[in-house]
Amino acid sequence: MTPKYLYTIAFLCLVVLPTGLLLNAQTQKKLPKTPDKQPVAENYRISGPYTHKNLTVFLVHGKDLLPGKNFLTLQEALAQKKVRVYETKEVNELAIRNLSNQDIYVQAGDIVRGGEQDRMISVDFIVPPRSGRMPIAAFCVESGRWNKRGEEQAGFFSSSENSASTKELKLAAKRTMSQDAVWQKVSDAQEKLERNVGPSVRAPLSMSSFELSVSNTQVVESTEPYIDSLNKILRNKHDVIGYAFAINGHVNSADIYASNALFVKLWPKLLKATATEAVAELHQDVNAAPVAIETIQTFLADSEQPKPKAKDVTRRVRMVTREDDKNIFFETVDTTQKDAWVHRNYIRKQ
Repeated sequence: MTPKYLYTIAFLCLVVLPTGLLLNAQTQKKLPKTPDKQPVAENYRISGPYTHKNLTVFLVHGKDLLPGKNFLTLQEALAQKKVRVYETKEVNELAIRNLSNQDIYVQAGDIVRGGEQDRMISVDFIVPPRSGRMPIAAFCVESGRWNKRGEEQAGFFSSSENSASTKELKLAAKRTMSQDAVWQKVSDAQEKLERNVGPSVRAPLSMSSFELSVSNTQVVESTEPYIDSLNKILRNKHDVIGYAFAINGHVNSADIYASNALFVKLWPKLLKATATEAVAELHQDVNAAPVAIETIQTFLADSEQPKPKAKDVTRRVRMVTREDDKNIFFETVDTTQKDAWVHRNYIRKQ
């Protein structure tokens, strides 16, 4: 090739290549941003295990991302009459009103008792101060009633002391989003509890009520040893922001919060539900191998890897979901806190 042609090629490279790079850079600037920042499980420190029978609990330590933030939980807000949850006569939608000057945090899986049917809230939700009535998604966890029960009020719900106690029930509400699937998982949980605690756990007042089943005297007595053994593991650990657990030697779920204060408030209710699931899944012939901290770390990290999908729950709350064949991850984002996450829920699907 002659020098003349070499000079021509060199000139074209100097002109065309940078132009191409410039166009590429301009194109990249126009690409839409991902709906959230990539979670980083490496920011957590795991301690444990803490074990009772077939239940193994690990504590998650991390930075408090919402220092000074004081949410009311749904349970305490109802007990203090600072919130009203209304019956709407729509199976999959209730209404909620904050009567206080504080934000109220409602967690997917929270069960509200009363109304025409007991319901389970199906989304994480933040109710702002003095909110007025707001719609909130729910599923019925009591298929056989559509009327006032005993001395309870039909027009609103009185308490929220329990939450969804099996991962199958949580997945039916949060992933499958099917009322029929929720009813089936309630029935499955009742059958498992009956197998392990003795006679029927179905209350004569309402045989289909999951709320009454988990409040059954024999179920409560069966969960008490788990709760007594594990309730105090948070003592003097002020950086704990969540927990993960395994049942029968298999990783089940994890719940992590942006605030130590919020987790500490929720811990008794979370532990109660976890203990109930352990009782339901107890098999006397299971000799499970211990679960290692590294297994929990891998579970959290793997759950955070799939591509995110975002959905607005309200103008304030956004839900980010990541899912693959093994795990599903839900992240609740508060857009008023500079898109800070409030709750992360990890579930092992299989």
